[in-house]
Amino acid sequence: MAGETPVAFLGAGLMGAPMAARLIDASFPVRVWNRTEEKAKALAEKGAKFCSNAGEAVHGAKFVCVCLTDARAIESVIFGEVVKHLMQGAIIIDFSTIGVDAARDFAARVSAADVAWLDCPVSGGVAGATAGSLSIFAGGDASALEQAQPLLDCVAVRVTHLGDAGAGQAAKLCNQLIVSTSLIAIAEALALAGNLGVDAERLVGALAGGFADSKPLQIFGPRMAQASDPGPKVAEIATMTKDVEAIAQTAAALPITTPLLDRVRSLYARAFQAGLGQDDLPALIRLYRDNLVQDFP
Repeated sequence: MAGETPVAFLGAGLMGAPMAARLIDASFPVRVWNRTEEKAKALAEKGAKFCSNAGEAVHGAKFVCVCLTDARAIESVIFGEVVKHLMQGAIIIDFSTIGVDAARDFAARVSAADVAWLDCPVSGGVAGATAGSLSIFAGGDASALEQAQPLLDCVAVRVTHLGDAGAGQAAKLCNQLIVSTSLIAIAEALALAGNLGVDAERLVGALAGGFADSKPLQIFGPRMAQASDPGPKVAEIATMTKDVEAIAQTAAALPITTPLLDRVRSLYARAFQAGLGQDDLPALIRLYRDNLVQDFP
C-alpha cells in the first residue's frame, strides 16, 4: 500500500510527529498539517509534504490520520474545514483521546459523506510512538480497519478491534484510569519512602520484577525520584487531567460507583490548579514535595 495513495496526517505534536515520521520512513506519501506550522515543516524535512491548511492535506487522501488535543479541536478541524474535501470511501483514523460519545457522534456524521471513522486511541507514549511499538484500541467498521491495517502496523505492535464506533475510546478511558491512578500511587509511595528515610531512587530499582513493577514505574519512577526531572517530556499533566475528566463524565452516566476515580480526579485537579498543568507527568511528585495535599479532604 505504501506509495500508492496519499495519507493525510493532521496534528504533529508530541505523539503525532513521531507517528507521522514512522509512516514517512515506511514510504507512505504523507501530507502533514499542524496548527503550529513549524512542527509540520519539521516533518517536511523528513519527506512529508507540508500543507498550509487541513483541506489541502486531505484532498484525495484515502486515509486521514488525526492526532489532536481533544474533541473540540477535532470537531473544529474536521467539520469546519476538512469534511468538504474528503473523498468518498476515505477512512479517518483518529488516534486522539476524545471520549466515547464524541467518537460515536463523529462517526455518524462522516458516514453521511460515505466516509468511515475509526477511533484508534493509542497507549505507549512518545517512546512507543517513536519505536512503532504502540498499542491501539480500535473501534469502528471491521472492513475499514482491515484496509487501514498496513498503516497501523507501522506505528503499533498491537491493534485490538473492540467493537463499533466508540469502543476504542471506551478501552482508552479504562487504560487511562489505570495509568492516572498508578502515577499518583507511585508519587505517593516515593514521597512516603523519602519520609521514612529510604532512598527513592534505590526503591524504584528494588521494586523491579515484583508485583509493584509496571511500565509507569519504570518510566516515571526514576524521574520522580530525582530532585529535578531530567525529561524528555512525555505528556502534560493538563492532558491527563482532561482524560480523567472524560472518564468521570462517562462514568457518571453509568450505574457504577467510582470512589477511586473520584479521588484521583480531585488530585489531578489540585495539580492543575497549582499551576502544574503544563508540566510533564513526573511533576505529580510535587503534590507531596510541595505539600499541595496537606489540607486535602
